[in-house]
Amino acid sequence: MRFIDECKLKIIAGDGGNGVIAFRREKYIPLGGPAGGDGGRGGNVIFVGDAGMSTLHDLVHSHTLRAERGEHGMGSDCYGRMGKDKLVRVPLGTQVFDLGTGALIADITEADVPVIIAHGGKGGRGNIHFATSYDRAPRRAEPGDPGVMRDVRLELKVLADVGLLGFPNVGKSTFIRSVSRARPKVADYPFTTLTPHLGVVTYPGSLRGDGTIVLADIPGLIEGASEGAGLGTRFLKHVERTRALLHLVTLDTAEGRDPVKDWQLLRRELASFDPDLPTRPEVVALTKLDLPDVREAYPALKRRFARKGVKLLAVSAATHEGVDDLLRLLFERVADARKAEAAKAEALKKA
Repeated sequence: MRFIDECKLKIIAGDGGNGVIAFRREKYIPLGGPAGGDGGRGGNVIFVGDAGMSTLHDLVHSHTLRAERGEHGMGSDCYGRMGKDKLVRVPLGTQVFDLGTGALIADITEADVPVIIAHGGKGGRGNIHFATSYDRAPRRAEPGDPGVMRDVRLELKVLADVGLLGFPNVGKSTFIRSVSRARPKVADYPFTTLTPHLGVVTYPGSLRGDGTIVLADIPGLIEGASEGAGLGTRFLKHVERTRALLHLVTLDTAEGRDPVKDWQLLRRELASFDPDLPTRPEVVALTKLDLPDVREAYPALKRRFARKGVKLLAVSAATHEGVDDLLRLLFERVADARKAEAAKAEALKKA
Protein backbone atom coordinates (compact mmCIF):
# COMPACT_ATOMS: atom_id res chain seq x y z
CA MET A 1 0.00 0.00 0.00
CA ARG A 2 1.36 3.43 -0.94
CA PHE A 3 2.12 5.90 1.83
CA ILE A 4 -0.14 8.92 1.29
CA ASP A 5 0.10 11.77 3.81
CA GLU A 6 -1.97 14.47 2.08
CA CYS A 7 -5.26 14.60 0.19
CA LYS A 8 -8.13 16.96 -0.59
CA LEU A 9 -11.80 16.13 -0.09
CA LYS A 10 -15.24 17.68 -0.38
CA ILE A 11 -17.25 17.14 2.79
CA ILE A 12 -21.05 17.33 2.53
CA ALA A 13 -23.23 16.81 5.59
CA GLY A 14 -26.85 15.76 5.12
CA ASP A 15 -29.60 18.33 4.65
CA GLY A 16 -32.39 18.40 7.19
CA GLY A 17 -35.74 17.01 6.06
CA ASN A 18 -38.61 19.41 5.41
CA GLY A 19 -41.49 19.82 7.81
CA VAL A 20 -44.85 18.94 6.28
CA ILE A 21 -48.28 20.54 6.12
CA ALA A 22 -50.93 17.94 6.91
CA PHE A 23 -54.29 17.69 8.71
CA ARG A 24 -56.16 14.98 10.52
CA ARG A 25 -58.81 13.54 8.22
CA GLU A 26 -60.46 10.82 10.23
CA LYS A 27 -64.03 9.66 10.18
CA TYR A 28 -66.25 11.33 12.78
CA ILE A 29 -63.48 13.83 13.66
CA PRO A 30 -64.29 17.03 11.74
CA LEU A 31 -61.78 19.82 11.77
CA GLY A 32 -59.12 17.48 13.19
CA GLY A 33 -56.42 20.11 13.18
CA PRO A 34 -52.79 20.13 11.98
CA ALA A 35 -50.89 16.84 11.91
CA GLY A 36 -47.72 17.58 9.93
CA GLY A 37 -44.56 16.10 11.46
CA ASP A 38 -41.03 17.50 11.56
CA GLY A 39 -38.27 16.61 9.15
CA GLY A 40 -35.37 14.53 10.39
CA ARG A 41 -31.91 15.91 11.11
CA GLY A 42 -29.31 15.44 8.39
CA GLY A 43 -26.38 13.11 9.04
CA ASN A 44 -23.02 14.42 10.27
CA VAL A 45 -19.66 13.65 8.67
CA ILE A 46 -17.55 12.21 11.48
CA PHE A 47 -13.85 11.30 11.55
CA VAL A 48 -12.58 8.64 13.95
CA GLY A 49 -8.90 7.99 14.69
CA ASP A 50 -7.75 4.44 13.93
CA ALA A 51 -4.49 3.26 15.49
CA GLY A 52 -4.26 0.49 12.89
CA MET A 53 -4.04 2.90 9.92
CA SER A 54 -0.82 4.53 8.78
CA THR A 55 -1.75 6.22 5.49
CA LEU A 56 -4.50 8.26 3.84
CA HIS A 57 -4.45 5.89 0.88
CA ASP A 58 -8.07 4.80 1.42
CA LEU A 59 -9.31 8.40 1.10
CA VAL A 60 -7.17 9.84 -1.67
CA HIS A 61 -9.56 8.60 -4.40
CA SER A 62 -12.80 9.30 -2.51
CA HIS A 63 -13.04 12.97 -3.58
CA THR A 64 -16.43 13.46 -1.87
CA LEU A 65 -17.69 12.27 1.52
CA ARG A 66 -21.44 12.70 1.87
CA ALA A 67 -23.76 11.98 4.80
CA GLU A 68 -27.41 11.00 4.33
CA ARG A 69 -30.10 13.68 4.29
CA GLY A 70 -32.93 13.63 6.82
CA GLU A 71 -36.31 12.25 5.82
CA HIS A 72 -39.16 14.69 5.29
CA GLY A 73 -41.93 14.83 7.87
CA MET A 74 -45.21 13.03 7.27
CA GLY A 75 -48.84 13.32 8.20
CA SER A 76 -50.45 11.84 11.32
CA ASP A 77 -47.83 13.60 13.48
CA CYS A 78 -45.06 11.36 12.05
CA TYR A 79 -41.55 12.76 12.20
CA GLY A 80 -39.00 12.05 9.47
CA ARG A 81 -36.12 9.65 10.15
CA MET A 82 -32.72 11.19 10.87
CA GLY A 83 -30.08 10.81 8.17
CA LYS A 84 -27.27 8.33 8.82
CA ASP A 85 -23.93 9.80 9.82
CA LYS A 86 -20.97 9.27 7.51
CA LEU A 87 -18.26 7.64 9.65
CA VAL A 88 -14.72 7.93 8.26
CA ARG A 89 -11.72 6.22 9.85
CA VAL A 90 -8.40 8.06 9.54
CA PRO A 91 -4.87 7.46 10.90
CA LEU A 92 -3.91 9.00 14.22
CA GLY A 93 -2.08 12.24 13.59
CA THR A 94 -4.45 13.40 10.82
CA GLN A 95 -5.13 17.12 10.73
CA VAL A 96 -8.12 18.55 8.87
CA PHE A 97 -7.78 22.05 7.38
CA ASP A 98 -10.35 24.24 5.67
CA LEU A 99 -9.09 24.51 2.10
CA GLY A 100 -10.33 28.07 1.66
CA THR A 101 -9.17 29.72 4.88
CA GLY A 102 -6.41 27.33 5.94
CA ALA A 103 -7.95 27.14 9.43
CA LEU A 104 -7.44 23.95 11.42
CA ILE A 105 -10.80 22.21 11.82
CA ALA A 106 -9.69 19.11 13.73
CA ASP A 107 -6.58 17.32 14.94
CA ILE A 108 -7.19 13.57 15.29
CA THR A 109 -4.80 12.33 17.98
CA GLU A 110 -6.91 9.88 20.01
CA ALA A 111 -8.13 6.48 18.87
CA ASP A 112 -11.87 5.74 18.61
CA VAL A 113 -12.91 9.28 19.60
CA PRO A 114 -15.48 10.65 17.10
CA VAL A 115 -14.89 14.19 15.80
CA ILE A 116 -17.64 15.93 13.84
CA ILE A 117 -16.14 17.59 10.77
CA ALA A 118 -19.43 18.81 9.25
CA HIS A 119 -22.80 19.05 11.03
CA GLY A 120 -25.99 17.89 9.39
CA GLY A 121 -28.81 20.35 8.88
CA LYS A 122 -31.64 20.70 11.37
CA GLY A 123 -34.98 19.27 10.30
CA GLY A 124 -37.80 21.73 9.55
CA ARG A 125 -40.87 21.94 11.79
CA GLY A 126 -44.22 20.65 10.60
CA ASN A 127 -47.44 22.65 10.87
CA ILE A 128 -48.35 21.06 14.22
CA HIS A 129 -46.01 23.64 15.79
CA PHE A 130 -47.77 26.66 14.32
CA ALA A 131 -51.33 26.21 15.62
CA THR A 132 -52.58 29.13 17.70
CA SER A 133 -55.85 30.15 19.27
CA TYR A 134 -56.67 32.27 16.23
CA ASP A 135 -55.18 29.98 13.56
CA ARG A 136 -56.14 26.40 14.27
CA ALA A 137 -55.38 25.15 10.78
CA PRO A 138 -51.99 26.66 9.91
CA ARG A 139 -50.74 26.08 6.40
CA ARG A 140 -47.15 26.76 7.27
CA ALA A 141 -44.13 24.50 7.74
CA GLU A 142 -40.39 24.99 7.69
CA PRO A 143 -37.88 23.62 5.18
CA GLY A 144 -34.93 21.74 6.57
CA ASP A 145 -31.61 23.52 7.03
CA PRO A 146 -28.85 22.60 4.59
CA GLY A 147 -25.98 20.53 5.90
CA VAL A 148 -22.51 22.03 6.20
CA MET A 149 -20.49 21.70 3.00
CA ARG A 150 -16.77 22.41 2.93
CA ASP A 151 -13.62 21.62 0.99
CA VAL A 152 -10.88 20.29 3.25
CA ARG A 153 -7.26 19.25 3.10
CA LEU A 154 -6.11 16.29 5.16
CA GLU A 155 -2.51 16.19 6.33
CA LEU A 156 -1.03 13.25 8.19
CA LYS A 157 1.78 13.89 10.68
CA VAL A 158 2.96 10.67 12.25
CA LEU A 159 2.67 10.37 16.02
CA ALA A 160 5.95 9.21 17.54
CA ASP A 161 7.97 9.80 20.70
CA VAL A 162 11.32 10.04 18.92
CA GLY A 163 12.17 11.31 15.45
CA LEU A 164 15.14 9.60 13.83
CA LEU A 165 17.12 12.14 11.80
CA GLY A 166 20.25 12.15 9.68
CA PHE A 167 21.66 12.44 6.21
CA PRO A 168 20.89 9.68 3.70
CA ASN A 169 22.83 6.46 4.23
CA VAL A 170 23.85 7.07 7.86
CA GLY A 171 22.16 3.82 8.95
CA LYS A 172 18.76 5.00 10.23
CA SER A 173 16.80 2.14 8.69
CA THR A 174 19.34 -0.43 9.91
CA PHE A 175 19.11 1.03 13.41
CA ILE A 176 15.30 0.95 13.59
CA ARG A 177 15.30 -2.63 12.30
CA SER A 178 17.73 -3.62 15.04
CA VAL A 179 15.67 -2.16 17.92
CA SER A 180 12.09 -2.82 16.76
CA ARG A 181 9.97 -4.96 14.46
CA ALA A 182 9.76 -2.24 11.83
CA ARG A 183 11.17 -3.47 8.54
CA PRO A 184 12.11 -0.55 6.29
CA LYS A 185 14.11 -1.32 3.18
CA VAL A 186 17.88 -1.34 3.75
CA ALA A 187 20.45 -0.92 0.98
CA ASP A 188 23.85 0.70 0.48
CA TYR A 189 22.67 3.76 -1.44
CA PRO A 190 21.06 7.09 -0.49
CA PHE A 191 17.30 7.60 -0.22
CA THR A 192 16.48 3.94 0.40
CA THR A 193 13.73 5.15 2.74
CA LEU A 194 11.09 7.19 0.93
CA THR A 195 8.32 7.03 3.54
CA PRO A 196 8.35 7.37 7.34
CA HIS A 197 8.40 4.09 9.28
CA LEU A 198 7.27 3.63 12.87
CA GLY A 199 8.90 1.16 15.24
CA VAL A 200 7.81 0.29 18.78
CA VAL A 201 10.85 -0.04 21.03
CA THR A 202 10.75 -1.87 24.36
CA TYR A 203 12.83 -0.63 27.28
CA PRO A 204 16.19 -2.46 27.30
CA GLY A 205 16.03 -5.57 29.49
CA SER A 206 12.22 -5.51 29.77
CA LEU A 207 10.46 -8.66 28.59
CA ARG A 208 7.01 -7.52 29.67
CA GLY A 209 6.78 -4.67 27.19
CA ASP A 210 5.39 -2.29 29.83
CA GLY A 211 7.92 0.38 28.87
CA THR A 212 7.75 1.34 25.21
CA ILE A 213 8.38 4.31 22.96
CA VAL A 214 7.53 4.84 19.30
CA LEU A 215 10.46 5.66 17.01
CA ALA A 216 9.88 7.30 13.61
CA ASP A 217 12.41 6.69 10.85
CA ILE A 218 12.23 9.91 8.83
CA PRO A 219 13.59 9.68 5.25
CA GLY A 220 17.09 11.12 4.88
CA LEU A 221 17.26 14.91 4.83
CA ILE A 222 19.67 17.00 2.79
CA GLU A 223 20.75 20.62 2.65
CA GLY A 224 17.81 22.80 1.66
CA ALA A 225 15.26 20.33 3.09
CA SER A 226 13.32 23.14 4.80
CA GLU A 227 12.79 24.69 1.35
CA GLY A 228 11.64 21.42 -0.19
CA ALA A 229 14.93 19.95 -1.45
CA GLY A 230 14.70 16.16 -1.57
CA LEU A 231 11.02 16.38 -0.57
CA GLY A 232 12.28 17.82 2.72
CA THR A 233 9.13 19.68 3.73
CA ARG A 234 7.08 16.53 3.12
CA PHE A 235 9.26 14.72 5.66
CA LEU A 236 10.10 17.45 8.18
CA LYS A 237 6.43 17.84 9.13
CA HIS A 238 6.54 14.31 10.57
CA VAL A 239 9.08 15.51 13.16
CA GLU A 240 6.79 18.24 14.53
CA ARG A 241 4.92 15.95 16.94
CA THR A 242 7.92 14.08 18.35
CA ARG A 243 8.98 14.53 21.95
CA ALA A 244 12.70 14.01 21.32
CA LEU A 245 15.14 13.76 18.41
CA LEU A 246 17.74 11.08 17.73
CA HIS A 247 20.31 12.51 15.36
CA LEU A 248 22.52 9.91 13.69
CA VAL A 249 25.83 10.82 12.05
CA THR A 250 28.59 8.70 10.59
CA LEU A 251 31.99 8.90 8.95
CA ASP A 252 31.59 8.80 5.18
CA THR A 253 34.88 9.74 3.51
CA ALA A 254 33.53 8.69 0.11
CA GLU A 255 31.00 11.52 0.25
CA GLY A 256 33.50 13.94 1.79
CA ARG A 257 31.11 14.77 4.61
CA ASP A 258 31.98 15.75 8.16
CA PRO A 259 29.76 14.46 11.03
CA VAL A 260 29.92 17.73 13.01
CA LYS A 261 29.07 19.84 9.97
CA ASP A 262 26.27 17.41 9.02
CA TRP A 263 24.74 17.79 12.49
CA GLN A 264 25.00 21.60 12.39
CA LEU A 265 23.53 21.77 8.90
CA LEU A 266 20.49 19.67 9.74
CA ARG A 267 19.86 21.65 12.92
CA ARG A 268 19.74 24.77 10.73
CA GLU A 269 17.23 23.03 8.48
CA LEU A 270 15.11 22.15 11.51
CA ALA A 271 15.19 25.77 12.72
CA SER A 272 14.25 27.07 9.26
CA PHE A 273 11.25 24.75 9.11
CA ASP A 274 10.08 25.27 12.72
CA PRO A 275 12.06 27.31 15.27
CA ASP A 276 10.75 25.08 18.05
CA LEU A 277 12.32 21.88 16.68
CA PRO A 278 15.96 22.56 17.69
CA THR A 279 14.79 23.11 21.28
CA ARG A 280 13.52 19.53 21.59
CA PRO A 281 15.56 17.10 23.72
CA GLU A 282 18.21 15.62 21.44
CA VAL A 283 20.53 12.63 21.45
CA VAL A 284 23.40 12.45 18.94
CA ALA A 285 25.02 9.14 18.05
CA LEU A 286 27.78 8.00 15.70
CA THR A 287 26.72 4.90 13.75
CA LYS A 288 28.60 2.03 12.11
CA LEU A 289 31.00 1.65 15.07
CA ASP A 290 31.82 -1.86 13.81
CA LEU A 291 33.83 -0.30 10.97
CA PRO A 292 37.53 0.21 11.92
CA ASP A 293 37.84 3.75 10.52
CA VAL A 294 34.69 4.87 12.38
CA ARG A 295 35.93 3.40 15.66
CA GLU A 296 39.29 5.07 15.19
CA ALA A 297 37.72 8.46 14.50
CA TYR A 298 35.25 8.31 17.42
CA PRO A 299 37.47 9.78 20.22
CA ALA A 300 38.36 12.87 18.17
CA LEU A 301 34.74 13.35 17.06
CA LYS A 302 33.54 12.97 20.64
CA ARG A 303 35.84 15.82 21.70
CA ARG A 304 34.67 18.03 18.83
CA PHE A 305 31.02 17.51 19.76
CA ALA A 306 31.84 18.12 23.43
CA ARG A 307 33.13 21.58 22.50
CA LYS A 308 29.65 22.20 21.06
CA GLY A 309 28.09 21.12 24.34
CA VAL A 310 26.89 17.79 22.93
CA LYS A 311 27.65 14.31 24.25
CA LEU A 312 28.33 12.02 21.29
CA LEU A 313 27.40 8.36 21.73
CA ALA A 314 28.56 5.58 19.42
CA VAL A 315 26.60 2.51 18.31
CA SER A 316 26.72 -0.39 15.93
CA ALA A 317 23.36 -1.71 14.75
CA ALA A 318 25.16 -4.72 13.27
CA THR A 319 26.76 -5.87 16.57
CA HIS A 320 24.31 -4.04 18.90
CA GLU A 321 27.26 -2.39 20.68
CA GLY A 322 26.15 0.73 22.56
CA VAL A 323 22.51 0.33 21.49
CA ASP A 324 21.08 -0.41 24.96
CA ASP A 325 22.81 2.63 26.49
CA LEU A 326 21.45 4.80 23.69
CA LEU A 327 17.91 3.48 24.18
CA ARG A 328 18.03 4.08 27.95
CA LEU A 329 18.99 7.70 27.31
CA LEU A 330 16.13 8.07 24.81
CA PHE A 331 13.67 6.62 27.32
CA GLU A 332 14.86 9.16 29.90
CA ARG A 333 14.39 12.05 27.45
CA VAL A 334 10.90 10.87 26.50
CA ALA A 335 9.90 10.28 30.14
CA ASP A 336 10.99 13.82 31.05
CA ALA A 337 9.05 15.24 28.09
CA ARG A 338 5.92 13.30 29.07
CA LYS A 339 6.14 14.59 32.64
CA ALA A 340 6.51 18.17 31.38
CA GLU A 341 3.46 17.73 29.13
CA ALA A 342 1.41 16.31 32.00
CA ALA A 343 2.41 19.18 34.29
CA LYS A 344 1.54 21.72 31.61
CA ALA A 345 -1.87 20.09 31.03
CA GLU A 346 -2.56 20.08 34.77
CA ALA A 347 -1.61 23.75 35.05
CA LEU A 348 -4.00 24.61 32.20
CA LYS A 349 -6.82 22.80 33.97
CA LYS A 350 -6.25 24.82 37.14
CA ALA A 351 -5.97 28.13 35.26
